[in-house]
Amino acid sequence: MIYITGDTHGSFERVENFCQRFNTKNDDIMIILGDAGINFSGPRYDRLKKRQLEELPITIFAIHGNHEQRPFTIESYKEQVWNGGMSYYEEEFPSILFAKDGEVYNLNGLKTIVMGGAYSIDKAYRLAYGYGWWEDEQPSDEIKKYVEEQLEREAWDVDVVLSHTTPLKYEPVEVFMSGVDQSKVDKSTENWLDKIEDRLSYKKWYCGHYHTEKKIDNLEIMFENFDEFGLG
Repeated sequence: MIYITGDTHGSFERVENFCQRFNTKNDDIMIILGDAGINFSGPRYDRLKKRQLEELPITIFAIHGNHEQRPFTIESYKEQVWNGGMSYYEEEFPSILFAKDGEVYNLNGLKTIVMGGAYSIDKAYRLAYGYGWWEDEQPSDEIKKYVEEQLEREAWDVDVVLSHTTPLKYEPVEVFMSGVDQSKVDKSTENWLDKIEDRLSYKKWYCGHYHTEKKIDNLEIMFENFDEFGLG
């Protein structure tokens, strides 16, 4: 089985409880829609979290959020082909995988493309107080080009999209923080996803990032809820 959930931010109690409740197996998969919180706290504390996850009877497949390092910038990560696309893994933790943006995976027979990353609205706070922030949190021009090249190869037709943030038109404005001046928020990723969404033929789009749960047309924003991965 393949399951899916939203941001976990390094706290995996709900994933552990889910595994116990549904008696998952190692070959089951849990997709985390960014901000897993695995490559966030530094090698020592991240390793403790990874050990906790590695002990769970499930394979973790995380996409890139905006509060974590990109795996290809960490020396211990290697690449491997997984379900038809390239993914990142560490030999010590083989059941914790990170998606490569732009890769197209075969998940339950569904053609699934990944587009991670987003802007951190708390960037100034993080920089001021020394919390984790990474300059490459949003997709670079190189990553965007690769995503679009992959979509060209697929004739702009896939079954499922996995992203961290949403296309601009689907932003859940009702949950925006009142103290944040939205005119100062970099929405370049959302604008780019908007253009992708306008052109792309797809059946389901999953995303996280906003710490809310909402369905709009064929797009679903997830947070602490779980679902079986698919077109429902």
